[in-house]
Amino acid sequence: MKKKLKFKFHEAIVFEDDEYIIIDKPPFISTLQDRFDNINISDLAKEYFPGAIVNHRLDKETSGLLVIAKNEQAYRHFSILLEKHEVHKVYHTIVWGTHQFQEMLIEAPLLVTNSGKVRIDPAGKYSATIVKTLEVFPKHSLLECKILTGKKHQIRIHLGSGDAPIIHDGTYGGDPLFLSDLKRNYRGKSDVEERPLSRRVMLHSKQLAFENQAGKLIELDTEYPSDFELILKKIRKFS
Repeated sequence: MKKKLKFKFHEAIVFEDDEYIIIDKPPFISTLQDRFDNINISDLAKEYFPGAIVNHRLDKETSGLLVIAKNEQAYRHFSILLEKHEVHKVYHTIVWGTHQFQEMLIEAPLLVTNSGKVRIDPAGKYSATIVKTLEVFPKHSLLECKILTGKKHQIRIHLGSGDAPIIHDGTYGGDPLFLSDLKRNYRGKSDVEERPLSRRVMLHSKQLAFENQAGKLIELDTEYPSDFELILKKIRKFS
């Protein structure tokens, strides 16, 4: 029995033509089939359009733009663009620490371990991310990350290994964020355990651009999801 979702696939579509469907994926739903979750974007896409093929992957907790091909030819075209680094993909994230990154290039060989976690290892595959600071707060920073390669957990480990772990990314050193971290003299209810402001890794696939098979530029930009916007609002309010 499938779980009920608060969103409908067709309502998440931000672009569609004869070749591609592009959605603004919400957090907490897997891109591909997952043995821990029987609901995923791949299956929902095929229900909407038989023959649909997910062209790349976003982590379950990551929100934002995701490309789905409508046929094998379109799938191959986008895959080749990815291999040639001709897809412009920009993520926004909120991290711990105050950082002034000015188009800083982070390069590292990444290796996926048997547990599924990624580590920097000479035996791994080359990865590269360009990081820029958008806004700085007393304890946090809003960053823009342009990925030049698309390795698993690339942004998360690049930032975590550089003393800029993403909020609520416990896998790579990012602690959850509590209101008591922001508000001076915070007093919660003595009989209630304080809950974190975020329930997931604060990472959003915000911008995407690529040329389709006819050479037409497809360019998209999304708004932050409500939980991401809420975190920013709280940080700005108490900074």
